[in-house]
Amino acid sequence: MTARYVEIHLLQTVPYANLNRDDLGSPKTVRFGYADRTRVSSQCWKRSVREALEVSSGDAAKRTRRLPQAVHDRLVTRGWEPASATYAAAQVMATLASIAVKADGFKVDKETGEAQVLFYLPERAFDELADICVQQRERLTGLQSGTVKLKKGEAPLPADGVRDVMGRRNDVINLFGRMLAELPGTNVDGAVQVAHAFTTHATDPQVDFFTAVDDLKADADQAGSGHMNSAEFSAGTFYRYASVNLDDLVTNLGDTATATELTAAFLSAFITAMPQAKKNSTAPFTVPDLAYITVRADRPVSLAAAFETPVRASLDSGYAEPSRRQLADYASRIHRLIGDRGRIYHGYATIDDKGLEHLGDARQSFDSLIAAAVEHVGTR
Repeated sequence: MTARYVEIHLLQTVPYANLNRDDLGSPKTVRFGYADRTRVSSQCWKRSVREALEVSSGDAAKRTRRLPQAVHDRLVTRGWEPASATYAAAQVMATLASIAVKADGFKVDKETGEAQVLFYLPERAFDELADICVQQRERLTGLQSGTVKLKKGEAPLPADGVRDVMGRRNDVINLFGRMLAELPGTNVDGAVQVAHAFTTHATDPQVDFFTAVDDLKADADQAGSGHMNSAEFSAGTFYRYASVNLDDLVTNLGDTATATELTAAFLSAFITAMPQAKKNSTAPFTVPDLAYITVRADRPVSLAAAFETPVRASLDSGYAEPSRRQLADYASRIHRLIGDRGRIYHGYATIDDKGLEHLGDARQSFDSLIAAAVEHVGTR
C-alpha cells in the first residue's frame, strides 16, 4: 500500500491557563456531547507550530499587509533616501497590480501605508523585492523624475521577476498553504489539516480577581491597590488532532524524500509547540502525555468522537488517565468497524501504557515514535 496520510492524535493536560481568548477575553469554548468544553482554535495552535518550524528551519515566513513598508525599510537600510525608497516600494505595488487578476487588492491606504490584502511570503522574499529595486534604480530614478515614461500596459519593474518572488515558498508555506486570489499562480494548497483542540471533559471558566500595588503612593500607609481587574482561565485535558496529506505535500515540494523529512519536522513541532497567550502569568508549558500516530493509505480518521461522552474524573485519577483509556477503547471499536486494510502503521508513546494495546506499536519516546512512523511514509 502507498502511504497517503499521516495522522497525529495527542492528549495534553494544561493547567490553569487561557491559551486562546474570545472577543471578551474569555477562554474559547465548544458545546459537544451536551457539555461545554474549553477550546483552542486550530488557527491558534497552527501559529505556534509554524513558529516552531521556522525556528528549527531558520527560514521564517511573514503574513502582512505592510509589504510596501517592508521593502521601503530594506532600501533605507541600504542607504536610499526615504522618499526614493517610498517611491520604489510604490512601484513594486504598481507592478503587482499590473500582473494581477484583480488589481484593487494591491491598492495602498495613504494613511496607514498598508495594502488591502495580506501577503504571506518567506521573509527573504522582501529582501529579493528590494534587490529588484536596487537593480532597477536608474530606471526608478528616471520614472520618479519624469525623464522615463511608461508605455501603455508596461510595468514599472520587471513583471516576471516580481511574479517569481511572489511565488516563493518555504517549509511552512508548503505545509500550511497560501491563498492570494489576485495572483493565482502564487497559491499553494495546504497539505496539513488541523482540528480545533477541545477538552475531553466538561469545563467551567474560572474567574481570577487580581490587584496591582502602586509602589509610589503619596501616603505609604494608604490601604488599597493601584489597579483591580479580573480575568478568566480554564484547565483540562485536551484532545488534539492533525493530518498530513502526503500527496499534496509531495506535489508542493516535488520530492518524496523532502516531504518525508518535513512530515517528521511537523510531527515534532505539533507535539511540542504551545500557544503563548498569558504565558507570563500562567506558564502552562506542559507536553502531551499521549501521542498516537497512524499512517494510512485510504483516508484520515479523527478520534474526536471518543469524547462525545465527556470523561468523568475520579478522586484518584483526574481526567488524563481516563482520557487515555477512553481514546484507546474508542480506537479499538473504530478499527473493528473499518478494518485495518487502509492502515499501514500505528503506534504510540505515553507516560503510562496500561490498557493502550489497541493503539499499536508501543514506543518509549516521541522521537522514536516519529521515526517509526516516517519509515512507513517513505514507502510510496
